[in-house]
Amino acid sequence: MKKISILIPCYNEIENVEAISFAVENVIQEALSNYDYEICFIDNASTDGTREKIEELCSKNKKLKAIFNVTNFGQFNSPFHGMCELDGDCVIPICADFQDPVELIPVFVQEWEKGHKIVSGIKSSSKENGFIYFLRTVYYKLIKNMSSVRMIEHFTGFGLYDKTFISLLRELNDSIPFIRGIVAEYGEGFNIKFVEYQQPRRRAGKTHNNFYTLYDAAMLSITSYTKVGLRLATLTGFIVAFIDIIVAIVYLVMKLLYWHRFNAGSAPMVIGMFLIGAIQLMFTGLVGEYVLNINTRVINRPIVVEERRINWEKPKMVTDKNDPENA
Repeated sequence: MKKISILIPCYNEIENVEAISFAVENVIQEALSNYDYEICFIDNASTDGTREKIEELCSKNKKLKAIFNVTNFGQFNSPFHGMCELDGDCVIPICADFQDPVELIPVFVQEWEKGHKIVSGIKSSSKENGFIYFLRTVYYKLIKNMSSVRMIEHFTGFGLYDKTFISLLRELNDSIPFIRGIVAEYGEGFNIKFVEYQQPRRRAGKTHNNFYTLYDAAMLSITSYTKVGLRLATLTGFIVAFIDIIVAIVYLVMKLLYWHRFNAGSAPMVIGMFLIGAIQLMFTGLVGEYVLNINTRVINRPIVVEERRINWEKPKMVTDKNDPENA
């Protein structure tokens, strides 16, 4: 009997964890009764009672298991770690807030049985804030055009991943994995299938996405999968330097030829200084993002550090080839 592993990343989702576990279990029992399954919560150090609720659920149902992280490792590392730790024939990560429709689980499994090793959910529309959805659309198109990898528009990671793809994830040894980029880069080799859906609103609670988390996601994709930022900085530097030289020559010529009448004051110098300074600061910040990305990978810290597990019978699986304990 094939086994389906459902991964539910969560952070302060006390209003949703019980409902999402029941919803997922009901869908599997009704539509996929001929499959074995497990449902795993991976909690990013929630502080609102989510952990206590997960412990209660796990104590009543051995099909439920949990991984508790020692701190919040972010919206990308924690799900990636959970996916690598599960041992089902396929893994389906799904958000705890119901913005990933549980009704698509049987659809994903059906496409998987047809031979698709990756089945990705693609948002065709969304009931979230219209302006936010518009910004996401602009972002996806920008990254898609900038990257050498053909990035997938409106793909958040929701989907089904065969165990062969999960094996690839374990081998990557990336300190800051970006599952959206990894799927875009290797998806064709795994016969990827796209399934469109309308993203519903959150069932309960408040979104944990804010400017910082959205900025972090954007910078991770830009610095991991594009060279455009650095190339743009270089080209802009050359262009501005060329313009600056031309302006300086013109200014000097005008001063020499019409020294007795030409008096531009300090305005050109001030404007030029502010313009060049702004451009330098902008691109210094962008280069800093690339350096930060490199630094994080060079340090090679663990993707996630676990505090404890619940309902795990098997020992922890090897996910870090450089860890001496796993050698």
